[in-house]
Amino acid sequence: MTTKTRSFRSDLGAVLALGLPLAGSHVAQFMLAVTDTVMLGWYGVVDLAASVIGAAVYFTMFTFGLGFANAVMPLVATASASADDTDVRRVTRMGLWLSAGFAIVVYPVFWYSGTLLAALGQPPEVVPLAQDYLRLMGIALFPALVVAVLKNYLAALGRTQVALWLTVSAVFLNIALNWVLIFGNLGFPEMGVRGAAHASIWVQVATVVGLALYCARAAGLRRYTLFQRFWRPDWQAMGQVWRLGWPIGVALVAETALFSAVAILVGRIGTFELAAHGIAVEISAAMFMIHMGFSNAGTILVGRAQGRGDTDGLRAGARATTVASVCLALATMVIYVAFGGHLIGLFLSPDEPAREQIVALGAVLMMVAALFQLADGAQVVAMGLLRGVQDTKVPMWIAAFSYWGIGFPAGYLFGLGLGWGAPGIWVGLVLGLGTAGVLLMWRFWSGRAVAV
Repeated sequence: MTTKTRSFRSDLGAVLALGLPLAGSHVAQFMLAVTDTVMLGWYGVVDLAASVIGAAVYFTMFTFGLGFANAVMPLVATASASADDTDVRRVTRMGLWLSAGFAIVVYPVFWYSGTLLAALGQPPEVVPLAQDYLRLMGIALFPALVVAVLKNYLAALGRTQVALWLTVSAVFLNIALNWVLIFGNLGFPEMGVRGAAHASIWVQVATVVGLALYCARAAGLRRYTLFQRFWRPDWQAMGQVWRLGWPIGVALVAETALFSAVAILVGRIGTFELAAHGIAVEISAAMFMIHMGFSNAGTILVGRAQGRGDTDGLRAGARATTVASVCLALATMVIYVAFGGHLIGLFLSPDEPAREQIVALGAVLMMVAALFQLADGAQVVAMGLLRGVQDTKVPMWIAAFSYWGIGFPAGYLFGLGLGWGAPGIWVGLVLGLGTAGVLLMWRFWSGRAVAV
């Protein structure tokens, strides 16, 4: 076995050691939303509709705010690799400050959400419940963003397991609190969708407490004194996090908005098409969480190499991250092509009258989703690698152009203009995400973004 082969295996092992726990944490975070949807579906249709509408607003705000948390990861990775404990503390603290400030600034959107939803033509019986839900979820946004910052801080320092197990624990706590507060069990009042929002607040607060205690007391982390004199501003570090973070937030919102717009386009075709689209998106989203874990691993490895001034190590970590994502995509493509229809069928009752029609269309969408995996994996991994070298502004413009200049128009043309239906809209998605993947990968591997 050559030294080069051993080195690649070592790099790939590092990607998996970081990426798989992070992927598991992302999947668990995804399951928090799924458990809310399932349990509110058991409770009532109106409350479920209120949570679906409210969650769309909440997730948009959360995604934008997540930019500051994601900026913390490469900054901490670089600082720790250069043994700059002070910078590790400074950027993490200011990431917490910016996240808290963002949650305060956008809270009026949550408070006056009823007016917004009514103006958008949402059902009158849903709007008051959705507003109540969002007013509570606006409170939950603050601890949720703090959780994201602390998770990324720990991940950048190689502490991925604690975030994974705390997030898994949060899923079970969420289920228990939902059972008590949504349905009014154990003597508590029956609150429906409001109960789900209260549960979310307490789950996020509990997770913050767990992460903060670990950050403050764990061996190897106490030297960073993360919360000592926390109230003191550090404008230089805040500027670093701000400059890196806001373009990340914009790029994330651009992608989220694309998927929302695609759902609207599919909804114009028909109910069965929208059902098949929704199921296929859920399946693809679960796999996307694993790509995101690899993307985070790439951010950390590249950021560490950047901190060491190690160009060869930077490219080796990026290469191993890309290979891991491509292998996952290829394995997923085989599963989607061979078992796509069966996967769609798992989400439908055997007694559903339209089951065969939805499964048939869903199987076609899963064929397109096979290509989707390569495109989506490429763009999210490339984004992660570029964040590792602290390059976010140009990637933001590349993402916006690819998603909205290519993906959405192509989806509209193929799906509605040429009459290809939902598969045509998904082809547009593949083109948009694929364009982003190619351009972002080119930017990284051409060396334009590499500063060492």
